[in-house]
Amino acid sequence: MTWSWEYAFAAEESARTAPPNFLAEVERKAEELVRAAEALHVHGRSHQGVDPKGGDITVRGGMFRYQIVVRSERVYIVQLTYLAF
Repeated sequence: MTWSWEYAFAAEESARTAPPNFLAEVERKAEELVRAAEALHVHGRSHQGVDPKGGDITVRGGMFRYQIVVRSERVYIVQLTYLAF
């Protein structure tokens, strides 16, 4: 399995109505998070212990909240907030 990201929970529904420019910013940052998580957790599937704390990232137009699940080798986008700035 290889690291990737995906929308989870209500973020998937929010992504359907969010502007394309905002989503492009979110996806760019999500790809950066995937690369960082992959580099930090080289043996993700055999990870022991708790997952790292997620966080919020501000992007042009709003922000998003993410969570990393190491054993699944996934970065989940769990909330999108479009603010139009």
